[in-house]
Amino acid sequence: MERILNPRPVLPPARQIFPDGALKAMILPLLIEQLLQLVVGIADTLMVSYAGEATVSGVSLDTMIYTIFIYLFTAVATGASVIVAQYIGRNDRDSANLAASQGFHIAGVTALACMALTLLFGDAALASLYPRVDGAVMSACQVYLRIVALSFPANAIYNAGAALYRSMGRTRTTMLVSTGMNLINVIGNAIGVFALKAGAAGVAWPTTISWYFAAIVMTALCFNRENDVFIRFREMLRPQREMAGRILYIAVPNAAEQVLFQLAKVVLGSLIATFGTSQIAANGIGQTLWSLAACMCTSMSPVFITVVGQCMGAGDTEAAAWYMRKLTRLSLLLSTLWNALVLLLVPAILPLYAVTAETRHMIWVIVIIHNIFAALVQPFAMPLSSGLRAAGDVHFSLWSSLLCTVVFRTALSFVLGLWLNMGIVGIAWAMVLDWCLKALLDVLRFFSGKWKDKRVI
Repeated sequence: MERILNPRPVLPPARQIFPDGALKAMILPLLIEQLLQLVVGIADTLMVSYAGEATVSGVSLDTMIYTIFIYLFTAVATGASVIVAQYIGRNDRDSANLAASQGFHIAGVTALACMALTLLFGDAALASLYPRVDGAVMSACQVYLRIVALSFPANAIYNAGAALYRSMGRTRTTMLVSTGMNLINVIGNAIGVFALKAGAAGVAWPTTISWYFAAIVMTALCFNRENDVFIRFREMLRPQREMAGRILYIAVPNAAEQVLFQLAKVVLGSLIATFGTSQIAANGIGQTLWSLAACMCTSMSPVFITVVGQCMGAGDTEAAAWYMRKLTRLSLLLSTLWNALVLLLVPAILPLYAVTAETRHMIWVIVIIHNIFAALVQPFAMPLSSGLRAAGDVHFSLWSSLLCTVVFRTALSFVLGLWLNMGIVGIAWAMVLDWCLKALLDVLRFFSGKWKDKRVI
């Protein structure tokens, strides 16, 4: 890792596609958007708690299923954004427009299929997954899932549009649209829970309505022909086999990676459920603080996709390598500062939770473990991996994630958490050691140069 951080010769100005000001203009809105989503998520959780235990439990159980679909739609959007970014780098605007339009087409078809399957088989799936839950909880599950399934097309279309704008480096627009969407969701939840007392439906309909608002706005923006890249209605409706194949070449491995990651989390969730109430509570609160700490690396990943994708599209692999080093150093610096700030905020956040001293101690332990490694290791395991994916090296990312997360982290969690009786502290160590292995593999892959030979357009 030392070599990737060492200063390199300055890239000639003619090849510096993204000056520092342009990078800053991309990163700041992405960070604000991530923080806003996190804050809104916390606010939603607090409001849902007033709808009753059955609603809280039902929404919580549905979230694990719902998240899998969100990962799927995000993977399709990422595939399209990589292709669009590479065509922008090649200065082939017509192909970029076609790729963007096909991204919308694939997103829409995928979402409609998922919606239909969920509406047809959702109740049966819930009964199979949760056969022993209380009747009131199952009823809330069914109501919530049926309604949010209607949001799948809007969710997928919004993600396709947001990914297109990010591939052009216009992250401020996605931040503003996301702000409007989240405000609608929060206000709608408040009305549904407190005014209408509509239970699960009272929190499901605002989610669905807010996604449609965001999808309509983003789609209208993406039709704007004054953009560097825009979508065309005719090309949205008809599949174009060759271009769709390029998008799916990126999207399918990414979707498999994300879905398997979520399934591994479900397995670990069942393990954590055996550790006792105190540890379950500590893990739940710790997860919230972990999400806050991870905001910086999550925000940097789309920047890697835009920058590296455009460099690769221009055929300038040396510029792509130069920017990967530069952005990794920047990720490391920002992540270190950010995680230090989160640690400083923990003493102010923890008193908000009514937990025992034992639980509070465990939260401190797992947050300290997480933040140290999130600062020093995660930049190599998450944003750098996005850079390799933007270069077209998607199969390496898939197989390395399968090895690290699905196999290594899951196995190590059982060894440390269960067999060595370390509980959630063992789960935390398994997670950060997974990052260490993934970071090592990504750095070795970067220096091997094999990613430079990948071609997706």
